[in-house]
Amino acid sequence: MYVDLGCQGRISDGGVFKNTKLYKKLENHTLNIPNPCALQIPYVVRVPYMILGDKAFALNDYTMTPFAGNPDSGSPERVFNYRHSRARRVVENAFGILSAVFRVLRKPMLLQPDVAAKVTMTTIYLHNFLRSHASSEIYTPPGSLDTEKEGEVVNGRWRSDQQMTSMLPIRNVPRRTSEHPSSDENKGISAASLEVFKFWLKLWQSSCIRGNKLNKSCFFWGLIGKGLL
Repeated sequence: MYVDLGCQGRISDGGVFKNTKLYKKLENHTLNIPNPCALQIPYVVRVPYMILGDKAFALNDYTMTPFAGNPDSGSPERVFNYRHSRARRVVENAFGILSAVFRVLRKPMLLQPDVAAKVTMTTIYLHNFLRSHASSEIYTPPGSLDTEKEGEVVNGRWRSDQQMTSMLPIRNVPRRTSEHPSSDENKGISAASLEVFKFWLKLWQSSCIRGNKLNKSCFFWGLIGKGLL
């Protein structure tokens, strides 16, 4: 997933895209996009790799947009728009999974703009990492994404706002186990520690005395030894 942060909300989607590094690389042909190739055998027509965008984006050599208006039912334009919409559903699923797991994206962030940008980029980094490693089956278990069965779209779990299982709960480890010392043993350890503390306290006090004068640190430790602090 690629994101670009920092653009003002009043700018259109096409305007935001033209202010990104991705747009500049596409214009300069420096993005290392693969060469056109045939979709599958037995097709021989080489089809270029394209970015799918909605009507807010401009049609060009690397951006494919749907036909404008409302094409007639059954027309090639109508079929193309339907297939185009199905392909863009992948993007919708990606952002749906992202916001379903990282709920901070579902509400306004009461943060400074630079901090909010860091929070957003952190969720993107985590999303890309979890999707590109072996943990992808845990991050997006079966049923999380939209699927198609016998021509019917089956909505993913994220659309129904069900609790995602991507973030595993932290184990509730009890604070005390059988391996811990008993209360009697703890009392014995505490008493021994107190005696050691008193011993070192006397050494500290004797080392601090200079000519029957006691500095502030010695006076402080003396109060502790007498139980006054």
